[in-house]
Amino acid sequence: MAHRLGDIACQVGARLEGDADCIINSIAVLQDASPGSISFLSNRKYRKFLKTTRASAIILGQEFLDDCSANALVSDNPYLVFAKVARLMTALPAVEAGQHSSAIVAPSAQIDASARVGPGVVIEDNAVIGARVDIGAGCVIGAGCRIGDESRLVANVTLCHEVTIGRRVLIHPGAVIGSDGFGLANDEGVWVKVPQLGTVCIGDDVEIGANTTIDRGAIKDTVIGDGVKLDNQIQIAHNVEIGAHTAIAACVGIAGSTRIGSHCTLAGGVGVVGHLDIADHVHFSAQTLVTRSFTEAGHFSGNLPAVPTHAWRKSIARIRQLEETAQRIKTLEKQCRKRPSKDPGQDI
Repeated sequence: MAHRLGDIACQVGARLEGDADCIINSIAVLQDASPGSISFLSNRKYRKFLKTTRASAIILGQEFLDDCSANALVSDNPYLVFAKVARLMTALPAVEAGQHSSAIVAPSAQIDASARVGPGVVIEDNAVIGARVDIGAGCVIGAGCRIGDESRLVANVTLCHEVTIGRRVLIHPGAVIGSDGFGLANDEGVWVKVPQLGTVCIGDDVEIGANTTIDRGAIKDTVIGDGVKLDNQIQIAHNVEIGAHTAIAACVGIAGSTRIGSHCTLAGGVGVVGHLDIADHVHFSAQTLVTRSFTEAGHFSGNLPAVPTHAWRKSIARIRQLEETAQRIKTLEKQCRKRPSKDPGQDI
């Protein structure tokens, strides 16, 4: 889609430096850009490409403007502006309403006339599908599920019975929402399944990555708050609650009945044990093992039980010095063994 640069600047809230009539028809990285494309710079290490790029416009911060010979959209948050530009220029076409002939839809299901139901979809009894919902090929919508307006299930998504999905939710292929939680009681060495009586409630504007799984609650519901962003291959166990606008990267595992606050971030591979309380604005770096509750905001790291990041960095620095320290100790021991012993009566 082609856009005037001046129109783009107005719609994304950036300051324009240059030709408002410049036509932008594509997005590219700085080093591969061509005339007609727009690029962005948010990482200082790519600054060198400002001198050689052929992009017609660049999204950047004020500190890089003097090095830019092209038109510029200036912002305090270039990456956010880039996200808005990309959404503007790659808008999906409107949903074409209707049901594919191969879809299997229960007579009691309620589907808004503006929704699309793709090939091979199964929609079970009493499911409710909202306006402009897009259900892609091979999805299964269990009995009693509710999907809010303008949500999109890309393909092969499974919603088990009674799951509720909010508005404008995007669910990527292979996600399974509402399968049984891992509830087992031990009877003299034999595992007995505990029925999972709750369900899953997903808020508005949530994104759920490919092959991510969210278990239904044992008694009360598993809850994902508004604006939460989940990457691929995440496991969220029964009765977990995740607060609004928290972002979780790939391969995170969260055990049952843990509550995670709002505006948190969990980087790739973080493991969270069960029955913990995590406050708002808590941030865990990659592969951190979380074994206790965190009642105050902060940044935390470590694949041993998590500690404040500054303490973990000091520990890592000392670990890296262990070999040098060990050699120094050996040298001192040799020197001590060679030193003649003092006369017991000699003053010290």
